Amino acid sequence: MPSYDFKCDKCKKKFTLLLTISEFERTKTRCPSCKSTRVKKEITPFQTVTSKKS
Repeated sequence: MPSYDFKCDKCKKKFTLLLTISEFERTKTRCPSCKSTRVKKEITPFQTVTSKKS
């Protein structure tokens, strides 16, 4: 399940949510601290792990 990082425009706190893609698309994200809907998705780096075949 993907994790999404957000930052609240109202209280300026950052938070992470684990959501399925369909949940992310249909849900209005709220800040867990102040309950504001004025949140922005943060761009975060990620790393992939692959296996090598011999």
